[in-house]
Amino acid sequence: MSEPLELDAEALDWNALARVADGAVLTIGATAWARMGNARAIVERIVERGERAYGITTGLGALCNVALAPDELAALSRNTVQSHACGVGEPLSPPLVRAIMAAQLQNYALGHSGVSPAVARGLLDLLNLDITPLVPGSGSVGYLTHMAHIALPLIGLGEAWVDGERVPGDVALARRGLSPLTLGAKDGLSLVNGTPCATGMLCVALARTARLAKWADVVAAMSIEALGGQLAAFDAEALAAKPHPGAQRVGANLRRLLDGSAHLAACQGLRTQDALSLRSVPQIHGASRDQFTHIGRQVDIELASASDNPQLFGTPDAYRVLSQANPHGQSLAMAADLLTIALAELAGVSERRIDRLVNPLVSGLPPFLLENSGVHSGLMIVQYVAASLVAENKVLAHPMVVDNFVTSALQEDHLSLCTPAAMKALKVLDNVETVLAIEYLVAAQALHFIAADRLAPGVAAALAVLRRRVPPYTADRVVAPDIAVALALLRDRDALDGIESALATSL
Repeated sequence: MSEPLELDAEALDWNALARVADGAVLTIGATAWARMGNARAIVERIVERGERAYGITTGLGALCNVALAPDELAALSRNTVQSHACGVGEPLSPPLVRAIMAAQLQNYALGHSGVSPAVARGLLDLLNLDITPLVPGSGSVGYLTHMAHIALPLIGLGEAWVDGERVPGDVALARRGLSPLTLGAKDGLSLVNGTPCATGMLCVALARTARLAKWADVVAAMSIEALGGQLAAFDAEALAAKPHPGAQRVGANLRRLLDGSAHLAACQGLRTQDALSLRSVPQIHGASRDQFTHIGRQVDIELASASDNPQLFGTPDAYRVLSQANPHGQSLAMAADLLTIALAELAGVSERRIDRLVNPLVSGLPPFLLENSGVHSGLMIVQYVAASLVAENKVLAHPMVVDNFVTSALQEDHLSLCTPAAMKALKVLDNVETVLAIEYLVAAQALHFIAADRLAPGVAAALAVLRRRVPPYTADRVVAPDIAVALALLRDRDALDGIESALATSL
């Protein structure tokens, strides 16, 4: 179990939030509790004075001009949660739900929401007592629906996962000795409002992407070794002449991974230059890495941002209530779309390397990487699978943010679509991981035709990780289970740690 993380004066970054998604305990510090208490006192003062304030003493969305009596405000909050819980489709994975809850708490901790402390404690209990609300994955144009489903178990409704079992919300609470909450003024709106949904999901996506970017370099190095690549393309002086940070990092990784290869030493000068899918790995992988860095900054800014509406400023004796558009997720939508494109490119170039590995017209290796090809098809069809996933990515990489719809009777007439953009990025991430898993499998088989003692130590270490689970092919066998094993390794932190240990450096 990792060390607990604390929400307090400083906002968590995407990496810390991803750790909470993965099971780390979250606590809330005194500064954050004080901020939330101050904002809640402002809400209570507004109700006490009978002032008109959006979502506190009025209806929501197009009903923002409908004034409500004090005795209607608790019902408004409960009804808001129920009416907004209309998601559809397969449930989100528990890590994604945990990420959204952590992002919600981060938003409240900034002290501009006015949510009841009991609501913040309730969400914190769900996280730390391992109660994961059941959240349908589709149906959000930016926020609202996913977060409403998260809120349902807090009030004893909906469903949740607890102890590995899917149970009604009130049952899940009872399993941990908790009781349903009674919501107060603005609680319902705060529970469904803001950008925590897309923010949380992008934190999880970035954590997976950071690991995958390293694996992309490892697997590409294996392919370069297998195909006798020309190392001049990765020369430090040549790459420094085009000093994009990502390209410098990837070039250094390839030099480390390929250093000490007797096989490559013998291959130098056999060609003037390699195909672009080999010699431009630093430029392609590096460009994606640079975008990942930019996206991480955007997500960190969002995590440090108050994204509720309305927002509360000042003190209970001197306050302002401001209706604004901070819940609009335009920056996140663009970040998610950019993530999709940058990820898709990793798969696109990987598929090209897979083709070169299995294609006897360019590989110099047995057709489809089996010596007795003809009676055996070898790894012919896995390249088809990679091509299929790359084609799917091409469609999914169309930006979501450039589209638009109108909701809430013209009140919300520009939508960011940040949450479906994040969902789309996660789907592409699944595909890219699978394509790189296929390249890992294919490159390992190609290395089977090179004496093990002639391989670069870094490449040999990556090969050994796979070979402990997947033997080389000497005849046709069912390939799908091997792809699944390779994919599991790409998602396994320990597997990558072993390769970095062999190199004595982080990739």
